[in-house]
Amino acid sequence: MKPDIIADQYVNYLLVEKGLSGKTIEAYSSDLSRYFDFLKKKGIRHISDTDTPFILKYLIALRKAGLGAKSRARHLITLRGFYRFAVQEKILKQDPARLLDLPKSGLKLPDTLSFEEVERLLNIPDTNKPTGARNAAMLELLYAAGLRVSELVNLKFHDVNTEACFVRVFGKGSKERIVPIGLYAKEKIDHYIKSARSLLLKNIVSQYLFVARAGKPMTRQGFWKLLRLYAQKTGINKKITPHTLRHSFASHLLERGADLRAVQVMLGHVDISTTQIYTHVAREHLKNMHEKFHPRG
Repeated sequence: MKPDIIADQYVNYLLVEKGLSGKTIEAYSSDLSRYFDFLKKKGIRHISDTDTPFILKYLIALRKAGLGAKSRARHLITLRGFYRFAVQEKILKQDPARLLDLPKSGLKLPDTLSFEEVERLLNIPDTNKPTGARNAAMLELLYAAGLRVSELVNLKFHDVNTEACFVRVFGKGSKERIVPIGLYAKEKIDHYIKSARSLLLKNIVSQYLFVARAGKPMTRQGFWKLLRLYAQKTGINKKITPHTLRHSFASHLLERGADLRAVQVMLGHVDISTTQIYTHVAREHLKNMHEKFHPRG
């Protein structure tokens, strides 16, 4: 069924059954009209052809158009009601907006970098220098696995398996997750381990993968300073933080068609059992999905 026909049914539902005011219905109608214009521009004729990543793209488009957080939150509320109605009327089998939650402070979408901007950033460190090789590996892994900066700096040497292209991460609440890392990260980590790590350690033994002075891990503040320096060198006119790369990781996967729930698993937003219970089949599924959809997989 065409979107405008369903919209008319939905507006009538709001008027007759919900008894909403004229101004509220007018606002909902305006929001839906803008959304349908976006559908037409993307060549989508039926709402059954939309999904959660598509709605996320629309919200991002609203932000780029200059809409504030509260306005985008209202648009999301409109879409959630609209899709809920479509499922209720058996027009759709599943609700693609149900996974999108509104934060208490209103909808605030994270800043992200384009893939080209990420490439520029990741290519800045001089890998011929020990610290440059380390920093290059850290940046690449941050983006490859969507890590939090605290997870990155606290990685132990044995947490990374470059042969199998996986990293074991302990996130919030010490919850463990296994994330694929891709070939670019594998190559830069291997290069760092073989050519730079021992030079940085200077005969000191350390359990940490990425080491700073006296074999200690780099601090979060230290990595922030490095990232800020590299960001300035790229000339990218955006505020770039470690979390920017984490958000870019998720956005780029979703934009290329990755399953939202699998991305949530890799980000650590869903509880994951221990490594022993986390089966080989699940590992291979995530690894294959990462290789297929991640731009540097």
